[in-house]
Amino acid sequence: MSHGPADNHAGQPAEGGVLGRSGPKIDGRARITGQARFVADMKLPRMVHGKFLRSPHAHARIVSIDLTRALALPGVVGAMTGEDLPRRYGAIPVTQDETALALGKVRYIGEPVVCIAAIDEETALSACRLVDVVYEPLDTVLSIEDALNPEKPIVHDEARKPSNILRRVWQNYGDIDAGFAAADLVIEETYHYPGSTHVPLESHAALAQPEPDGKLTLWTSTQNVHYVHRDVARVLGKRDADVRLIKPAVGAGYGGKCDPFCTELCASYLALSLGRPVKIVLSREEVFYAHRGRHPTKMWLKMGLKKDGTITAIDFQAWADGGAYSSYGVVTSYYLGVFMTLPYKLENYRFETHRLYTNKPPCGPKRGHGAIQPRFALELHLDRAARELGLDPAELRSRICIDPGTETVNGLKIGSVGMKQCIDTVLAASGYAEKRGKMPANRGIGLAVSAYMCGALHPVYQNELSQSGVQLKVDRSGEVTIFSGTADVGQGSQHMLAVLTAERLGIGIADVRVIEGDTSLTPVDLGSYSSRVTFMAGNAAIEAADAIRAQLFTAVAIKLGCDTTALAARDGRVFVKESPEKGVSFVDAVWLAEEAYGPLGSTGGYKPPKVGSRFRRQSVGPSPAYSFTAQVAEVTVDPETGIVTVDRIWCAHDCGRALNRTIVEGQIEGCVYMGVGEALYEEQAYRNGVIVAPSLLEYKIPTLHETPEILVSIVETHDPGGPFGAKEAGEGPQLSTVPAIANAIQDATGVALTQAPFTPDRVLRAIERRQRALDGGV
Repeated sequence: MSHGPADNHAGQPAEGGVLGRSGPKIDGRARITGQARFVADMKLPRMVHGKFLRSPHAHARIVSIDLTRALALPGVVGAMTGEDLPRRYGAIPVTQDETALALGKVRYIGEPVVCIAAIDEETALSACRLVDVVYEPLDTVLSIEDALNPEKPIVHDEARKPSNILRRVWQNYGDIDAGFAAADLVIEETYHYPGSTHVPLESHAALAQPEPDGKLTLWTSTQNVHYVHRDVARVLGKRDADVRLIKPAVGAGYGGKCDPFCTELCASYLALSLGRPVKIVLSREEVFYAHRGRHPTKMWLKMGLKKDGTITAIDFQAWADGGAYSSYGVVTSYYLGVFMTLPYKLENYRFETHRLYTNKPPCGPKRGHGAIQPRFALELHLDRAARELGLDPAELRSRICIDPGTETVNGLKIGSVGMKQCIDTVLAASGYAEKRGKMPANRGIGLAVSAYMCGALHPVYQNELSQSGVQLKVDRSGEVTIFSGTADVGQGSQHMLAVLTAERLGIGIADVRVIEGDTSLTPVDLGSYSSRVTFMAGNAAIEAADAIRAQLFTAVAIKLGCDTTALAARDGRVFVKESPEKGVSFVDAVWLAEEAYGPLGSTGGYKPPKVGSRFRRQSVGPSPAYSFTAQVAEVTVDPETGIVTVDRIWCAHDCGRALNRTIVEGQIEGCVYMGVGEALYEEQAYRNGVIVAPSLLEYKIPTLHETPEILVSIVETHDPGGPFGAKEAGEGPQLSTVPAIANAIQDATGVALTQAPFTPDRVLRAIERRQRALDGGV
């Protein structure tokens, strides 16, 4: 369904015939034929391989490291310890607490302590086993309760931190006490959401090559080219200009490749030290140690409501187990609270969140970063409220949904909102009204909705520069080359840039080439995170394309003796709109323009609007736009075993304008798929600090057999700031999957589950507890 005009923020018409089409991504053929080159595929002359010796202790002082036996092994060419690169780094400048290798002490089992370079991986691994390390074990901090316990040690004691709280955020809006006093119903509950990891198809990998002029070239599997480039240069003690970072094809990231990693830093240091290329590729088990996945989170939610479902107040607290290092933890502490006001009307709101240090692999950004956990709590809370108030859960949500063009109580400025359309779409498609509470025994249906951002307004380091930049070069052949610092990790950002550029220039996607993620060739883009790329890099691409378009139109208008406003561009031609036969080919238009202006090139950039300044410290959370999603899940529960089968899920997502429907549908399906995994199976669990399942044989993700039928509906609204009205589609649809499944289980069994994942033993125990309660506690 479509709502609103098909113009972008600048009022440019969508006339090129490219937008909204379905079809494969421009890099799809290279990937499915095996022609795409990943870091692990790359080989250079005289290249050696790096491997890590990792800590067997969750928390211990490093007393000594003896490399003598390791360096004596034939085939070993070098080694390094934490002393060699002592400068601290981290994704967020204000909380940089990592070193390339453990320095002074180790903080989790699996933390890298030594890196060995050898002629092959087997030799490097053998050398690692010959390193002699003496440790002094320390008491461990392994849970949220441990981190809050003043009797426990401080994980980062050398930094003189007073506690294991990385960041506490407290914000209060409206009059929370008056809100609860005005409520007809007040309910509160504690919820638990598990940690999980990303499981990208490609593991972390880096290849560093020293250049003859003393500079360095680094190929790495990253989704954050700019920030990683800055950190690698800084830790090495080099100028940014002395390091060239190239992002080749990446086999997915889901947020797990946003941070700088030891692979990049150690490969770079060893390459410069040895004067030869060094490649480091993590094993699948090592990826679990690298982690940066979902934060295990404990949440307490109190909500007041009127009889008609109006929310009078929300009080929310959350404690997130962040592991040993900060990563994006400061952002997490805000994201856990700031999005709670969406997508509902709310005037009285308070939240307090804590991001904590523990002796486990560090957590970080995973798809829907920081917003998934509170969404789980809120959507289960609303279903419970609907039951106690005797209201239909869908009607309640539609009634309190936020309106377009408004502002939330915590200062989030809302553009387009397709929430009600999304709800109506999934209700009709699923038959929700006819099924809820009326299905056969042990079958149920559940609804949940959500909202998500389209990029953060502020970069991680303070500046007033563009957050996305694009350069275009137009060749006399008619080929258009886009240079962008974006990081396509499978989500289709290369295709997005090609679509928008082709649309504005009236050419086919086949005539557009995208070169991205190379710091020596492309302008800066801040990376693939927080669903920012389509909105921000897309607007930059339109600006660059429009500069070329203006030159083409001026030159052609002179040739045809007409005004530029009379012209259009489509199907490889520039022509008079009212007389399409009058025109020239795109190639001829390029020649005319180059005769007039010289070689054709242009730039475009995007700076988000300055919003979110009403309240203190609101730099994390505000976005230029928000997407909206509604999902209905239908499940079957086996009461004898507790096994939950998700039969099908209907998902309607407001993505603004769908630039390519195939890619949008694929992103929505991928989000739902990951949500099913987190609902039923996934949990990065630990036993005494040891990862319980550090392999794909043990860490369960849905296969084709467990993946339900996913029925996608694209709801198109027009966001005034988006490129041709477009918004995000790559993270927001996951937020409502887990609570939709939980609400469906409740409908099927009468059991309200407040802890994910909904494993058979957990479901079975809940069913048994409910039956005992119904039997009078017998």
